[in-house]
Amino acid sequence: MDEIRLQKYIAMCGVASRRKAEKLIDRGLVSVNDVVISGQGHKVASGDIVKINGEIISPEKTKVYILLNKPRGVVSTASDEAGRKTVLDCIEGISERLYPVGRLDYGTTGLMILTNDGDFTKFMTHPSHQVAKTYIAVASGDFDNASVHRLRNGVDIGGYVTAPAKVSFEGYSQRRNSVKITIFEGKNRQIRRMIEAVGLRVKSLKRIGIGNIYDSHLKTGEWRHMSYTELKGLGYGFE
Repeated sequence: MDEIRLQKYIAMCGVASRRKAEKLIDRGLVSVNDVVISGQGHKVASGDIVKINGEIISPEKTKVYILLNKPRGVVSTASDEAGRKTVLDCIEGISERLYPVGRLDYGTTGLMILTNDGDFTKFMTHPSHQVAKTYIAVASGDFDNASVHRLRNGVDIGGYVTAPAKVSFEGYSQRRNSVKITIFEGKNRQIRRMIEAVGLRVKSLKRIGIGNIYDSHLKTGEWRHMSYTELKGLGYGFE
């Protein structure tokens, strides 16, 4: 192995994305050959022993990509200090160390990707790639044409104006309390904050699509391996 940056090596080991690896380094949790690394830019080579919290890590030989239909009341992290159920608790029979690609709120359901591929995670979460995420949002009241127009063109969610979104009324009932909304960015609680900005409150929120990936047959709490076609369709350069 040629010399590579420490954060990339950590990502190759399936421990965390490069961004999160940098945070681990900053916190002094990473050592190389029993020397704690406290700054960015350090490189590792073949034969170096890298540890996180005293545990030796090594690159994952098999890359795994899981599509999960996240239930409500599950946190989208690898662990939870409060002891709540995590998305990893939904996955059984996988020996590789997985972590979620992005997050869904505790009360939000729907599609999530889990993987041990740090470069893929970086690609999917980087703002410049604008991976579409599509949701069905049910509000406490009815949307009108004016509120949908505002959502389509961007709203202020507290010091930040959202990018244009795709928004359409969902269903054919007389009530108009449900919309399908596609965004291309990922601010914290963005959909909920957007809907609050037009004077409504979200009652339920479900992510139904990630880029080209939709699966209406995947039941809540179920998961499956993603196909090569799905992964290629996301725009990531798989070999």
